[in-house]
Amino acid sequence: MANDIIIHADCRHFMGHIPCKPHKDEGVHCDGCQYYDQVKERILIIKLGALGDVIRTTPIIEALKRQYPQGQIFWLTESPEILPSSVDRALPYELSSIVFLEQVEFDLLINLDKDADACALAARLSARTKLGFTLIGGVPAPANEAARAKFLTGIFDDASRANRLSYPEELMAICGYRFNGQRYAIAPPSGDYIWRLPEGSGAVVGLNTGCGTRWTTRNWPDEHWAALAAELLESGYRVLLLGGPDEHEKNVRLRLATGAWYEGTYALDQFSDLVNQCQLVVTVVTMTLHLAIALGKKVVLFNNIFNASEFEMYGQGPILEPPDCTCFYAHSCDKMCMADLKVERVHKAILEALPAA
Repeated sequence: MANDIIIHADCRHFMGHIPCKPHKDEGVHCDGCQYYDQVKERILIIKLGALGDVIRTTPIIEALKRQYPQGQIFWLTESPEILPSSVDRALPYELSSIVFLEQVEFDLLINLDKDADACALAARLSARTKLGFTLIGGVPAPANEAARAKFLTGIFDDASRANRLSYPEELMAICGYRFNGQRYAIAPPSGDYIWRLPEGSGAVVGLNTGCGTRWTTRNWPDEHWAALAAELLESGYRVLLLGGPDEHEKNVRLRLATGAWYEGTYALDQFSDLVNQCQLVVTVVTMTLHLAIALGKKVVLFNNIFNASEFEMYGQGPILEPPDCTCFYAHSCDKMCMADLKVERVHKAILEALPAA
């Protein structure tokens, strides 16, 4: 009798190895199921990392959903936990996921990562249409003509300097879409954490004091962070210090020097929840920038080594750059130009974007 049971293997909810959610919740079977949601296209997005780049790639989800309302979206990434529920299958970048993907015939594959391993995987997997980047002759290459412009900005500095499109605009163009202000989409913070924030009614400003270890020319001097924190506290703001393990010792020093709030580093969901406590975030170009934008926070962005046109700020705040900076994509800077971005200028930008009370 079990052989007579009807199965809708083309349903969005069907897993094949475990019961689907509607069955677990309500005990329904496929035959006559009100939750049957037929999949007509399978779409794979490859965007492995870094986390900030994954976040700022998510505007394409809305465009894909509009063109393929019955499409099933798979996404391969090193950070599947950040993706929103509109992604049907968020897959971690590991061997088991690759073995699985090799057995799926996709209607559309979009690889927006130019790293060699992502391009090799895009070339290897089966899909009727491939957009973005692939591997040809052992090196990354555009998979379609619309990806050529973005490909060139990655290998020629003059092409990168001349670019006037934001990152979401570039990615939308690769996929044949027009950017119309589609927002970042991430998994919302759980809200399960209780934070012992500073008392008071002042607006909460997060200072993200680091930039990682790759592009250290982005660093704002520690004494500038200390002076800014002190001025903000004097103006009535509540100041939180943000950062990861690389910034921990710095943030401990700043806490002791200024009295700003800092309790340590956190896992991604907890850190996302902490950023969500802020009304405004001051940051260089890091994952925290894109997280703050996704969460709808006001942002004051420091930039020196990148083309400012690539950042889509969604009207959430200004981009501040030091005067006469020449260290475009440079790992070192003889001039230390970020020191020329003055505390007074940053303080004024914060006051204009977010009054203290």
